[in-house]
Amino acid sequence: MTTEGTQQGTADGAAEDGSTAAVTPTDTGTGTGTDTDTAIAGRRSGGRAPSRRSLLGWGGAGLALGAVAAGGTAAALRPGSDAGPTVPDDTAGAAVAFHGTHQAGIASAVQDRLHFAAFDVTTDDRDELIALLKAWTTAAAQMTSGVAVGDGAVGGLAEAPPDDTGEALGLPASRLTLTFGVGPTLFEKDGKDRFGLKERRPEALIDLPQFPGDNLDKARSGGDLCVQACADDPQVAVHAIRNLARIGFGKIAIRWSQLGFGKTSSTTPDAQTPRNMMGFKDGTRNIAGTDTAALDKHVWVGGKDKPAWMAGGSYLVARRIRMHIETWDRTSLKEQEDIFGRNKGEGAAVGKRRERDEPHLKSMLPDAHVRLAHPDSNHGIQILRRGYSFTDGTDGLGRLDAGLFFLAYQRDVRKGFVPLQQNLASNDALNEYIQHVGSAVFAVPPGVRDADDWWGRSLFSRSA
Repeated sequence: MTTEGTQQGTADGAAEDGSTAAVTPTDTGTGTGTDTDTAIAGRRSGGRAPSRRSLLGWGGAGLALGAVAAGGTAAALRPGSDAGPTVPDDTAGAAVAFHGTHQAGIASAVQDRLHFAAFDVTTDDRDELIALLKAWTTAAAQMTSGVAVGDGAVGGLAEAPPDDTGEALGLPASRLTLTFGVGPTLFEKDGKDRFGLKERRPEALIDLPQFPGDNLDKARSGGDLCVQACADDPQVAVHAIRNLARIGFGKIAIRWSQLGFGKTSSTTPDAQTPRNMMGFKDGTRNIAGTDTAALDKHVWVGGKDKPAWMAGGSYLVARRIRMHIETWDRTSLKEQEDIFGRNKGEGAAVGKRRERDEPHLKSMLPDAHVRLAHPDSNHGIQILRRGYSFTDGTDGLGRLDAGLFFLAYQRDVRKGFVPLQQNLASNDALNEYIQHVGSAVFAVPPGVRDADDWWGRSLFSRSA
């Protein structure tokens, strides 16, 4: 867990008649939205339109979504449908462009809520898996635009289950982003090359080593696939994961999932720095979503990196970090500030007045978190963080099960998270108050460029 940003280890719903203006997806800093995004958003404009079921060929479990709408114009909303138009704004109601060079949800402005899910692939059929990924991509493009999946939650065939689960009826897009990744076990599991992908596993997609202090729960670790859903409305994020799981029924199963709130890092340095569950500002030095030079150097896989199919992608480390809240709450303010190396109010480093004043590391205790997490203490290592706080009830002993769900993107896990976490796990004074209890690593492919592209296409393409 870290609080030094990249340098640390671990308008309201639309009218019922569908008469409001179309939403224009916002620029995410991950690539310009394509005509497909505009077409999807344009479906929210008024006027009678044919059923999406007839245009997309949906049926049964919904895997016909694999036939991605040609040109992005093959579907339109009916007046009065559940997926009515949303009102564009610069905050919760806006849509984020789905298509681009990089996947949205990495360098994009961090939303306030998270639903993260890791999946096990239960089918052994490569063609079924590809069809599922195509179906997921189509549904993801719809949901991130504020459009219901398939024929929607109402108005379809009364004799059949609706295509959309319906809990996002009347809600705006809420800046929903969906970010897809593949885990090591998709390539090989128990010595078996499951989908003919073994030779395509990136060298950077390593099995993470055991770090000092780890107490990992296997039931909350690993996964063949992952989807990170971020939004400003928790119901929108949950709706997205639920519908992807529904589309994949019989092909995938949720292995574990995590809800998060109160972002603990930011890719927009001009905004107020968020605080973690310990009350300290978190992510002061995170890589900015507009800092293309830093993103190219530390986050995006380069065109000369191997394998070629990962160019434009990134690598994600997810860690569930339990905080011993009750012990922390009985610790003196001075000790808390010494542990972090920052004051609790302004967030200024030791001896400094303002949060963003450059820290003087030697003024801090040798085991202060900020000192140990700083790039100068780690040969210049930087990672991009998108962490969230969580509370999951109690641990059965009357203590809160709460902490940080740590998400870090980097160009190479071996040169990013691993050496950084080895340093922190061995020396950080904060370790007395935290414990890593869940872990996963994923390769996050490049963005979906247009309506003919889909999640993981570069991986499954023989020519990539």
